[in-house]
Amino acid sequence: MRGQNQGQQAIFTLVTPAQVVPADHPIRKIKELVDRELENLSPAFDKMYSEEGRPSVPPETLLKSCLLIALFSVRSER
Repeated sequence: MRGQNQGQQAIFTLVTPAQVVPADHPIRKIKELVDRELENLSPAFDKMYSEEGRPSVPPETLLKSCLLIALFSVRSER
């Protein structure tokens, strides 16, 4: 079962990522492009996942995290 993207919720902090990243930072433009393309891929993702079982981590979340790892050399996939 394909999981739903619920967005990030503030748990231990009062500052959101949008407040920390400068308005002119290139990652904001990259995020817009990636979100648009992942929206186009959404029907393909729907076909890949079964309607039964536990919800998975949304594929959009996994792909975005891999992109951040590639761009910023983050060494963990946690």
